[in-house]
Amino acid sequence: MPSFSTLVGAFLGVASLAASAAVPVSQPFEHVKAKRQSTNATSSSGLEVDLGYEVYEGYSNQTTGINIWRGIRFAAPPIGSLRWQAPQVPAENRSQTIQANAFAPQCPQSSFNAYGRTGASMLSDEDCLFLNVYAPENATNLPVLVWIHGGGYGLGNGQQDMQAIINTNNNSFIAVAIQYRLGAFGFLSSDEVDRFGSVNAGILDQTFALQWVQSYISSFGGDPRSVTISGESAGGGAVMLQTMAYGGTLGTSLFKNAIAASPYLPMQYGYKDWVPSQSYYAFAGLANCMPNTPYGSSSRTIFECLVNQDTDTLQYASFNVSTTGTFGTWGFLPVTDGVFIQDVPSQQLLEKKVNGQNLLVGNNANEGPLFVPQDIDTEADLVAWLELTFPLFSNDDIARILRYYPSSNATDSPSAVDFATTGDSGPTAINVSSVATGQQQRANNIYAETTFVCPSYWMAESYTGGDRTSFRYQYSVPAAQHGADVSGYFGPAAPTQGPAFEAAFMSIWGQFVINDNPSIPTNVAGEGGQAAVNFPQFNVWNPLQVNLNQTGGQEVSSNIVQGVNATVYVGPGLSNEFEVVNAYDWQGVKGAKMLKG
Repeated sequence: MPSFSTLVGAFLGVASLAASAAVPVSQPFEHVKAKRQSTNATSSSGLEVDLGYEVYEGYSNQTTGINIWRGIRFAAPPIGSLRWQAPQVPAENRSQTIQANAFAPQCPQSSFNAYGRTGASMLSDEDCLFLNVYAPENATNLPVLVWIHGGGYGLGNGQQDMQAIINTNNNSFIAVAIQYRLGAFGFLSSDEVDRFGSVNAGILDQTFALQWVQSYISSFGGDPRSVTISGESAGGGAVMLQTMAYGGTLGTSLFKNAIAASPYLPMQYGYKDWVPSQSYYAFAGLANCMPNTPYGSSSRTIFECLVNQDTDTLQYASFNVSTTGTFGTWGFLPVTDGVFIQDVPSQQLLEKKVNGQNLLVGNNANEGPLFVPQDIDTEADLVAWLELTFPLFSNDDIARILRYYPSSNATDSPSAVDFATTGDSGPTAINVSSVATGQQQRANNIYAETTFVCPSYWMAESYTGGDRTSFRYQYSVPAAQHGADVSGYFGPAAPTQGPAFEAAFMSIWGQFVINDNPSIPTNVAGEGGQAAVNFPQFNVWNPLQVNLNQTGGQEVSSNIVQGVNATVYVGPGLSNEFEVVNAYDWQGVKGAKMLKG
């Protein structure tokens, strides 16, 4: 019988293309850098930066002691003939200094089919390849944190405020938040897109931004040799794909460290497989680009029509394809292309073919509810949902999944008591959580583990051995739903996160950026947080992780997803409760199921 990991790996990556020769990272900005009149921040304010192709002047936040540059262009507008092409160096525009005091437009947004997520598209601007820089005053050769936003590769922007995490860590590093093409604009895929353009364009945008950081961050006081890439959800999934880029042959040329929070790994098809091709044709149909005659009667391809179509039509088409798919899914996602993404993560991470040197990875205790219909009451309901969610699974595959996630005697009644489990004693999260119990919890947990938790374990294992180091945590503060952790490391803290927790979590991330190790000072950890003072390394022989939780506070009911409430705890009175646990024995041998093989 195949292992659970083999079964999940088959789901998460259904196509593995023959890997092309590794493509070395070029230095695309070198020729424009030669046009600079100054290599560091200049002007009377000390905030003017000459990039060669453009000159920007930032501003200073006197309260935080941080200099900020918003809306820096890092790539040419991906419009017209550059739609669905690899990113290009911006054209020269040195006629005036650009005031970098406002965010640039976000990329066109495509939502997903879930509670409260459908509706009118929010039109935006395809000219959206910009980034934002946050640098402490008088920064000199500081480490750099690059943030890749999440949102299912269809939503989000680079407007995350990075000042609080920098301040909490004594203004000891620089931060960069980037944008990348989303939805159909970033992840349209088919044989035709590959022939005439670039699949995975959004992922290529991220890499181009990392090349920009290597070329220019020293002008802001950063050290290009000490870059940490980070992201949550799809941003965490993007971090995973950047660690796998070009077969893991890039070493530390683009980054030294990686932080992946809840790394999102939906089904990863080959670029011309049936599912991405169907999305391509559905998109083309809504964009009025499907041919009415055979190809031989016209020289115009679908792709050419799309390249020349107006942006509003394309944005509505992207949004509508994505919001009419299977519940909890997006329509346009990364694919195995044989060059940048050469293999499925379950296989390449097993072989430890990764870029970078050090990894911090984590998942939340309750990742699933946002993406799973909350009306699964019986095992028949569960099986029907599995068949829809995992369309390539056979009846035998589904039977094996049910055996890996056995049902307890817990009632399926909606009135059954929901509660957060302790993690290292029964009952386990297979059958009960603070959000659900019985068959509903089985579904929530299956989705969480196949899509977020398994990838986090695989990443942790891929950085063990040799000169690499790996660190793991779980965010367990009730309700610990997907995305609840972000306010803990960027702020402002949610009502469920006490001041001590926020300070410790920000420090865990910050110390990893600064010291390549997430261990935090004793005074920051506080009482109950000492497990993070000497943060244990993760390895397959001693698979330790730090469970991040709290104790105390006031019990209240909070809405988690539409129609579903959970018991959470809010301040005052919250205090840290961090614990070192065995990641493989955790939650009914959760980690052992994730073992690759």
